Amino acid sequence: MTIISDVLVGLVALIHLYIVVLEMFLWTKPRTRAAFGLTAEFAEETRTLAANQGLYNGFLALALIWGLIATDPTGLQLKLYGLVCVIVAGLYGAATASKRILYVQAVPGALALIAVLLTP
Repeated sequence: MTIISDVLVGLVALIHLYIVVLEMFLWTKPRTRAAFGLTAEFAEETRTLAANQGLYNGFLALALIWGLIATDPTGLQLKLYGLVCVIVAGLYGAATASKRILYVQAVPGALALIAVLLTP
């Protein structure tokens, strides 16, 4: 079960690293704008805000990666903290921005959290 939970935590971390790249470096590019449903003007106006959001997603990914590397109990605590933050952020994003965030962020986080909690 440890391998499964670590793989799921790693996937959630990778999702957030991908979000970092989108929000910090590719926000104004056509493919990213299409994915987020943004006009070129709005993407340019919100570029700094998106980069800030990307930085926070990087912090979430860092907590999860650190949790995978660190020994327990610190590793477990970091995984739990990171996954709970991911889930809360996903639920808030789904309620306020796009329902899609629920499936992209909250559901994978919840599955990883369940796996971590079930790992002896």
